[in-house]
Amino acid sequence: MASDAVKETLGFQTEAKQLLQLMIHSLYSNKEIFLRELISNASDAIDKLRFESLDNEALLEGDGEYQIRVSADKDAKTLTISDNGIGMTRDEAIEHLGTIAKSGTASFMQALTGDQKKDAQLIGQFGVGFYSAFIVADKVDVHTRRAGTTAGEGVLWSSAGEADFTIESKEKPTRGTAITLYLKETCLDFADDWRARSVIKKYSDHISVPVMMHKPSEEGSSEPEWEAINEATAMWTRSKTDVTDDEYKAFYKHISHDFEDPLTWSHNKVEGKLEYTSLLYIPKNAPFDLWNRDMARGLKLYVQRTFIMDEAEQFLPLYLRFVKGIVDSNDLPLNVSREILQKEGAVESMRSALTKRVLDMLSKLSQSDDYGTFWSTFGPVVKEGLGEDFSNKDKIAKLLRFSTTHTNDAAQTESFDAYVERMKPDQEKIYYIFAENHKTAAKSPHLEYFREKGIEVLLLSDRIDDWAMMQLGEYEGKKIQDVAKGELAGDNEETKKEQEALEKSSEGLVERMQAALAEQVDKVRPSLRLRESPTCLVVGEYDMGAQMRRIMEAAGQSVPPSKPILEINPEHPLLKMLDQEVDEDKFKDLALVLFDQAQLAEGGQLEDPASYVQRLNALLLKMSA
Repeated sequence: MASDAVKETLGFQTEAKQLLQLMIHSLYSNKEIFLRELISNASDAIDKLRFESLDNEALLEGDGEYQIRVSADKDAKTLTISDNGIGMTRDEAIEHLGTIAKSGTASFMQALTGDQKKDAQLIGQFGVGFYSAFIVADKVDVHTRRAGTTAGEGVLWSSAGEADFTIESKEKPTRGTAITLYLKETCLDFADDWRARSVIKKYSDHISVPVMMHKPSEEGSSEPEWEAINEATAMWTRSKTDVTDDEYKAFYKHISHDFEDPLTWSHNKVEGKLEYTSLLYIPKNAPFDLWNRDMARGLKLYVQRTFIMDEAEQFLPLYLRFVKGIVDSNDLPLNVSREILQKEGAVESMRSALTKRVLDMLSKLSQSDDYGTFWSTFGPVVKEGLGEDFSNKDKIAKLLRFSTTHTNDAAQTESFDAYVERMKPDQEKIYYIFAENHKTAAKSPHLEYFREKGIEVLLLSDRIDDWAMMQLGEYEGKKIQDVAKGELAGDNEETKKEQEALEKSSEGLVERMQAALAEQVDKVRPSLRLRESPTCLVVGEYDMGAQMRRIMEAAGQSVPPSKPILEINPEHPLLKMLDQEVDEDKFKDLALVLFDQAQLAEGGQLEDPASYVQRLNALLLKMSA
């Protein structure tokens, strides 16, 4: 098109503009990561061309020797990173370099705070490596041409990292992309050949494409020669004994664009009926869109060391969507597509094996001090597996961690195994309580009986917890019981007799309260579970819990109608006072106040807060009269 020849000035997308400013002003303490990011992007561009050329060899334009070149020029104060990968068209340059084309961009930008360490982590989670060029450069030129287009369709994108960028046509004889950084005065050390070499060796030695730089010049030589300064072999093809921890960490940062080291990794080669290599990583930090179950996710897929696709989600279940890594198969066809992966029998076998490998990695990690970091970040996602992966339910259950009444500390979590070890000799169930937050759970009236008896209770407050416990049902033959559901089972004959005596002595009070609260509750009953509180609400053993009901309603799902059960402590002074009240209107007001307080104690919301306040104020005035 004729308009393509015109030089245009275009504005950055708002979020891209904010990110540029952050890069320029905040991330100055670790400047050298820009080179890692740009080389990583160049490697990705070559991988994409490798894949596309499988179906269209003409894209190679007679040049099948992939490489990345890095040129440092002290005199010009520039550093150039070029590749012969897929390249970009004019429209692609505008889209990829002027906008951040990811869902959830707005929420990501809102999370940026100006706190340097936190922002660096967020940027790593978001994966926007190109913009790191502006950490060291006052101006960046991107000269690019898409493979398969003509030399005249080359494009020059240029920006000083402020409000806008320019884009124009510029002839480019070869395919690929060359990024030239015009270095800031404070960053001129990167124009030194040896400085650039040291950074590349530090961060990009694992890149499977040769990263080329000029050989040190010798006397009498005319033309500078290029030499590879990295290993240039796919790292996962090497023996584990030949790969250092630093190399594993560097490769993780290459594939994830994360700024942090991973928590752990597993490098494994499978031979036999199926042959494949996997290199799997557990990150330290969650990606910003972890809770978007529709986000792009999955492993990088290679077939016979040829890159096939990013984010192949078929190899791990959804609840392990935080895992990063690669899988390289010798059995899949080179022209494999996402649709073929869905039907390929080998993929299902690999998925099962890789899932178990990740769970084994997590089991091993759970024995280390790093597991607390993992669990606080990814614990709620792992719990999803209880409903999604029945075959591995027992393995997942052993990974779960909970706060309990053993410590009452929200930060200190315990496993099911630790709970079972502390169970009473005659205790047959694992008990838990769910509330909106840890403090509400820890102070629930439902715990009074269990504290008196010295029985430990799990304190749950993640939104998914109530659902997760229902999915699990039991652990190693021990039923998992919500203390706010059903009747409190007597431990022995003595307790049962105590319950029967309580019911007989409070018959009149129970009948009156049942009549006064007929619209609010299913029934009223006395209970031994209360020791200090006057009342609490419970639901039937097979009814939906209050939290699950709220989640379903918030999601627009219909839920069966039901009323809670109000349990009372007839020995409490308030209940004794209520039992003596002869004025039925006053009795009903008091009963309603106790019912509302029971709702508040479990973290619920009142349907009519104003009426509650009016009743309470009226009662206070009568007391003071």
